[in-house]
Amino acid sequence: MSDKQPISVPASSMNLTEHSLEHLKALFPNVFAEGKVDFEALKAELGEHVETQGERFQFTWAGKEQAKRIATTPSLGTLRPAKEESVNWDETENLYIEGDNLEVLKLLQKSYFNKTKMIYIDPPYNTGKDFVYKDDFKDNLANYQRLTGQRDEEGNPLTTNTDSAGRYHSNWLSMMYPRLKLARNLLRDDGVIFISIDDNEVHNLRKLSDDIFGEGNFLAALVWDRNRKNDAKYFSVGHEYMLVYAKSISALKDNEVIFRGEKDGVDEVRSLFDELCSEYKGSWNEVREGLLEFYRKIPDDSDMAPLKRYTRVDEKGPYRDDGNINWPGGGGPMYEVLHPITNKPCKLPVSGWRYPSSYRFWEEVGNGRIVFGEDETTVPRVRTNLFDNFDQVLKSVHYSYAQTASNEFNKIFDGVRVFDNPKPVKDLYRLVSYITNGDGIILDFFSGSATTAHAVMQLNAEDGGQRQFIMVQIPEPTPEGSEARNAGYATITEIGKERIRRAAKIIQKEHPDVEADFGFKVLKLDSSNIKRWQPDYENLEQDLLGAVNNIVDGRSSEDLLYEVLIKYGLPLTLPVETLQVAGHTIYNVAGGSLVACFDEGIALDAVQAIIGLATADMPILRIVFRDTSFADDIVKTNAIQRFKQAGINDVLSI
Repeated sequence: MSDKQPISVPASSMNLTEHSLEHLKALFPNVFAEGKVDFEALKAELGEHVETQGERFQFTWAGKEQAKRIATTPSLGTLRPAKEESVNWDETENLYIEGDNLEVLKLLQKSYFNKTKMIYIDPPYNTGKDFVYKDDFKDNLANYQRLTGQRDEEGNPLTTNTDSAGRYHSNWLSMMYPRLKLARNLLRDDGVIFISIDDNEVHNLRKLSDDIFGEGNFLAALVWDRNRKNDAKYFSVGHEYMLVYAKSISALKDNEVIFRGEKDGVDEVRSLFDELCSEYKGSWNEVREGLLEFYRKIPDDSDMAPLKRYTRVDEKGPYRDDGNINWPGGGGPMYEVLHPITNKPCKLPVSGWRYPSSYRFWEEVGNGRIVFGEDETTVPRVRTNLFDNFDQVLKSVHYSYAQTASNEFNKIFDGVRVFDNPKPVKDLYRLVSYITNGDGIILDFFSGSATTAHAVMQLNAEDGGQRQFIMVQIPEPTPEGSEARNAGYATITEIGKERIRRAAKIIQKEHPDVEADFGFKVLKLDSSNIKRWQPDYENLEQDLLGAVNNIVDGRSSEDLLYEVLIKYGLPLTLPVETLQVAGHTIYNVAGGSLVACFDEGIALDAVQAIIGLATADMPILRIVFRDTSFADDIVKTNAIQRFKQAGINDVLSI
């Protein structure tokens, strides 16, 4: 920083190309010459790992190169706070962002780079009827502002990608590529992304995701059976897919991360078991009969049906003793095991014992995990206690019917159908529970009806977690004459925000004693608060005079503050304290992480008062002003010197 001038806040979002070059330079400093990459030197460094064959598999389409350029082009936009539409603005750590998700993802790069634990998205399926984002390499922000009006300058529709149009699949891939590329940057190294899709593009999405995340980071292709179509001509195809990728599967392995979800219904069985034990005072036959009565009411196609196998009961709870004790694949050890009652050798399992030694076998007996028959003529069996074995790996095939989800969603809106085909809350609840351990950021940048936010709040209320959500949705207009429009919801975002408000009230009513975060901050995509210098050479003198005030008319101090947070890479949910110091409004972000004042006419007495806000426990790390904040240039120069003397070297202007 100059002794006389503060550093200017950058006008655009994080430049991903420059960020990548910095990482490359840190790894291979010798491959840079005069600021450029020497690819021959880089190839020499990489040695045998360089592809030398002329022909190799590549996934490409018409428009891929432009999609790559779009992904790396910085955004010139900002996110403006909308307090009046938010809930618990000052304390919440949840975000609801209105805007084109491409621009929003670019703006989030610096603040949330490598910080998101889980991403779930339900993008347009490219059916020819759904909403498709039409990106513009030159100025996507202006394109977004046209797009939300649903018509271009000639009145042509901008919202569908019909299968009769040329480049039908290419258009969809070009829309998805930059968004997934940017999304990957936001994932933690141990983060996971889930992408819903159907048969229209699942084959292309798999190849696209392999391209972006790496085929070695593919985890699963989940199948969701949702509908039965009786009018189908050939097959009743009623399922959808969910592709799952890790940011880095090696990071999952290195950190010994495993995913487990509780078996459905275990909590209910545990509660019933405690009640029965209290009622029957250890009469296990009575307790068992009570559990069997509960099991009989469970449908065979229910997710709880596997519980029915736990038909035996003792002080450890329900258990099953039919576990296979054979060595997998055959050829296991054949040591002698004496029956504890008859003292005769037990019948051997066909494939050998599953435990490598008799010592290990008797250790499991001592732990209560092996049971014997009445005599030596039967092979011992493995015992499994329900309450010791209540978690499981998530299955790849799920049954979750769309009509049930619609009915549950409509109930939230008093029976009015304001949104078509919402995702079931229980499905998102299950995924979030499976991937997260009580905390972490969950991002959904095609958030639609905000089911993901609902699931996060529900899970936090039930397990005491502190997960945070970030929802991103373009304010797509609801159809004229639709139930949503007639109910007063002009855009999808209005439905999403209201859904979160209503769901929060329902959850709070169900869990009145829980203190969870049921709020959310609303931020809206807009052009930057800082004017772009576009001189009119015929009226240059007038333009120069106008450029003295470089802030867009109608923008507030809080608008400026959030643009600074974005450009400086600070989380958008940091606590902000508003103070009055020497007659000026001061914003103190996170106890001195950033202090900002956008007033004009600041004198040296105010500068000294701002410095006085710092304490030994909470020093001021950086300060931001407007270019025109100080009374004159002499005051600005002296102010910067005083800040430096106070140990505040990071002074910026906007």
